[in-house]
Amino acid sequence: MITRPELWIVIAALALGSFLLRFAFLGFVGDRPLPEWLLRHLRYTAVAVLPALIAPMIIWPSGTDGVFDVPRVLAAVVTLSVGLIWRNVVLAIALGAGTLYLGLYLAG
Repeated sequence: MITRPELWIVIAALALGSFLLRFAFLGFVGDRPLPEWLLRHLRYTAVAVLPALIAPMIIWPSGTDGVFDVPRVLAAVVTLSVGLIWRNVVLAIALGAGTLYLGLYLAG
């Protein structure tokens, strides 16, 4: 187990690292315009990060100890389909959540 001083050293180091990562963009580059090629790549950050966060929860859900779960996959398909067809985030989330709860209820 980790001791209290080691824990606080790790917390302080992570806080400093997090601050420096943010300061690199805001402090060093904040008063200058970014190059067009960098802005073009930054536009895709959310598109790359969100699937990377969500895919493991669908493929290997911790709620089922990593076992493939049909209701979760069905909810993901419904959410993605509604989002692509109607381009409405709130509707996609609501219908995906409804599908998940209904699927979990029906699956027992």
